[in-house]
Amino acid sequence: MPDYLPIFPLKLVAFPGEALNLHIFEPRYRQLVHDIKNNGGRFGIGIYLDSLMSTGTEVELIEINKTYDDGRMDIKTVGKRVFEILTFDNPSEGKLYAGGKVQFLDNDPRVAKNVYDEFLFYLKELFRLMNQNVELNATEVDSFTFAHKIGLKIEEEYELLQLKREEDRMKYLIQHLMRVISVLREVELAKLKIKMNGHYKNLDPLDL
Repeated sequence: MPDYLPIFPLKLVAFPGEALNLHIFEPRYRQLVHDIKNNGGRFGIGIYLDSLMSTGTEVELIEINKTYDDGRMDIKTVGKRVFEILTFDNPSEGKLYAGGKVQFLDNDPRVAKNVYDEFLFYLKELFRLMNQNVELNATEVDSFTFAHKIGLKIEEEYELLQLKREEDRMKYLIQHLMRVISVLREVELAKLKIKMNGHYKNLDPLDL
């Protein structure tokens, strides 16, 4: 049976497990935060690209970090489950904010070891080329962990969110990482050539 969630349209992709801090200033979303604080603490982030997309992410309100004198708020949330929007009411009955019936999508967390190992290899290589010292604990890294930090366009992040199998998401990211790494390696080689061009060369004369 579909659930009904308050919907907060934003031009961003929220991933399950992601800590997301939001600054709330519009009266309708201040009302939303007050309502969910008292009635369950969850709402949906509807992803707005050229229009409101059909897939979104449920997030849980962790805390209201700060409330300003004028009613604005800083809140901490965490991404939970991916959903499909079935109906969209803007606004919900008796509310300032939107809402809708949603169907939560199944997620298959299984991934073959060779796919996971390949994903970690390319992730480590990317961070090496970017001179980023990132500790990768294999037990804590999934397809969403660094998805905002590897150069995906928002449209690509949305495509990733729509995939229902962890193995498919990792394969998607492997293809992206291979493309990015190829470009970075070319840049690294070009920088090396430029550096070498600044040195004196000992050239043998041609015997003509």
